[in-house]
Amino acid sequence: MQPRRLSSGVGLSQSALLKAALVCALVTFALLLLAFGPAPQHQKLSASEAKDHIGETATVCGDVVSTRYAASTKGQPTFLNLDKPYPNQIFTVLIWGSNRSKFGTPEIDYKAKHVCVTGKITEYRGTPEIVTNDPRQLKVEQEDYTRYPSRIKLYFYYSISHRIPKSPSGL
Repeated sequence: MQPRRLSSGVGLSQSALLKAALVCALVTFALLLLAFGPAPQHQKLSASEAKDHIGETATVCGDVVSTRYAASTKGQPTFLNLDKPYPNQIFTVLIWGSNRSKFGTPEIDYKAKHVCVTGKITEYRGTPEIVTNDPRQLKVEQEDYTRYPSRIKLYFYYSISHRIPKSPSGL
């Protein structure tokens, strides 16, 4: 079979055209991977380091040591304070009431857990925070009680204090 000739007289076979198309496809794929590839890994910070990264998107990790669901406050926020309890908190995870149902009962479910939250670090009244809109932003990390023996006390206290059934009279 005779190769086809372009008007300039250059002959191209089908295999040469297929090779050229394959090379173009591979280059396009590589460019797409560079442009839309996997999301960059965010910097992992402790709760105390977050204050130095206001305005950045990062992952902040710490122990949830105090929580509060402010049901009667405008916006019905839930606050998860990491590493130091309110009013001396050094980092807060904020869940607005409009997103609360996605998280269940965060003030109970995340209490005494080591969590990592990913998002843009902002500041409210001098305290760094991340506002979470999606539960995928907030992950419970595996507990390592050998590294953090104080968590044993916190977990034990919290689990005991919340499992004692109360009598109907409230005593």
